[in-house]
Amino acid sequence: MRCWGFSGAVKRFMVCIMSGAGSQLALFLFGCYVVALGVHTEEPRVAQHSEAEHYVAAVYEHQSIFTPSPLALVGRKQALDLMNQNLDIYEQQVTTAAQKGVQIIVFPEDGIHGFNFTRTSIYPFLDFMPSPQLVRWNPCLEPHRFNDTEVLQRLSCMAIKGNMFLVANLGTKQPCHNNDPGCPHDGRYQFNTNVVFSNNGTLVDRYRKHNLYFEAAFDTPLKVDHIIFDTPFAGKFGIFTCFDILFFDPAIRLLRDSEVKHVVYPTAWMNQLPLLAAIQIQRAFAIAFGINLLAANIHHPSLGMTGSGIHSPRKSFWHHDMENATGHLIIAQVARNPLGLIGPENATGKMNPSHSKFLEILAGDPYCEKDAQEVHCDGATKWNMNTPPVFHSEMMYDNFTLVPVWGKEGYLRVCANGLCCYLLYQRPTLSKELYALGVFDGLHTVHGTYYVQVCALVKCGGLGFNTCGQEITEATGIFEFHLWGNFSTSYIFPLLLTSGMSLETPDQLGWENDYSFLSKSGLSSGLVTAALYGRLYERD
Repeated sequence: MRCWGFSGAVKRFMVCIMSGAGSQLALFLFGCYVVALGVHTEEPRVAQHSEAEHYVAAVYEHQSIFTPSPLALVGRKQALDLMNQNLDIYEQQVTTAAQKGVQIIVFPEDGIHGFNFTRTSIYPFLDFMPSPQLVRWNPCLEPHRFNDTEVLQRLSCMAIKGNMFLVANLGTKQPCHNNDPGCPHDGRYQFNTNVVFSNNGTLVDRYRKHNLYFEAAFDTPLKVDHIIFDTPFAGKFGIFTCFDILFFDPAIRLLRDSEVKHVVYPTAWMNQLPLLAAIQIQRAFAIAFGINLLAANIHHPSLGMTGSGIHSPRKSFWHHDMENATGHLIIAQVARNPLGLIGPENATGKMNPSHSKFLEILAGDPYCEKDAQEVHCDGATKWNMNTPPVFHSEMMYDNFTLVPVWGKEGYLRVCANGLCCYLLYQRPTLSKELYALGVFDGLHTVHGTYYVQVCALVKCGGLGFNTCGQEITEATGIFEFHLWGNFSTSYIFPLLLTSGMSLETPDQLGWENDYSFLSKSGLSSGLVTAALYGRLYERD
């Protein structure tokens, strides 16, 4: 079923073609290329890399054909008729991808069968799933080995036809017996399942979603699947689904294996700004862990569901479209060993005046006197002496504590519970917009329960304090800034989103004096959100 970020929908549209790219035009960017109409990329560069250092990947954002009545009971034939319509589109995408030399393709969660089923009504849509750990099976070449495996057979044949690894999501069933204490009352498990096929059609592995998002049709596996599969072109891949990205198991535990440099990620994510749009969290995850994330989202703008991409720590190719009701294929060349953004050299390598001032503040510059909200410095730097008011506003269903960001330059602090957030900023020009620095340190309890620590610089929906935290996608305010906080977790996801749902890369990111920080200058468009989104998994 769909995974939200966590309610509401961004009601605007964002597709652009950068560097004069047109339909089916390849963009050569930072050693990567992308083939897709309206795919977004960041700061184009050309770099020389050998083919052996890269592989070619694809993700497909799919406009699913849904059953009009997911609660109605239908037969297997009727269910297959509907699913085959979606599989026909998948096959078309595999054919297109094969012509571009794609070696692995990822399709979204719920793309074949849809969502909003009951446990009973989804049953005809489920394939039987043998355990790949126990059975070596090629469904395309051995179609009669197991009953009710028509979807798996088609996916296997697609992988053979395209000569590529294929990752897809479907519903599966597994019989169980009364002597199994976890066996449901109807004698079967039903799982939200990702499957991986090799380029010869063999079922390589399966992952059963652990962190279900209000999915009554499916069961949670009794034991978490930690699935890592190997490929001849890029080594080890991890795999998980949608809502899993916010939790320790399986996502974080998988990445404790240092050889896992790539993750495939089927999702059905409903966007929510200002902190959890699909492309935001996808990119943040890739940066935080220094990996490549191949994210395929479902495409239903009326439900706020869009946002897919091929993300690396320093480069992203993404698609976000709230207007057009069509699917979208992204193809990009991806580094086998992604170059991380976080590290000691990144934290200290760019000593511009702004970063020097940031380090002086952390070191307790004797020429600066800090109070609750402002810093007043002798010498060349003078700050606004007016202390801004502290206020509260709802953001992402949480009660944030905020201060307005006024003036062309300043240094602000705002605290809640044990977390203090700091902002050092300069603005070349002032816009007629309200921005605010906000902090939240607590348990999020709406549409999921999990503990977060957040420092966020956001554009407000209007000029009133009560509009801070609203969903907006357009902004004109340009900032040069350092944002930091005294987080009590090392799991921090950097969010940086600008006008028109554009992703940007932080200039610097890391830790200084036990503070996590993010800095950015030279924004290409107005700032929508800059945030450090921390997760304290042990407090969930």
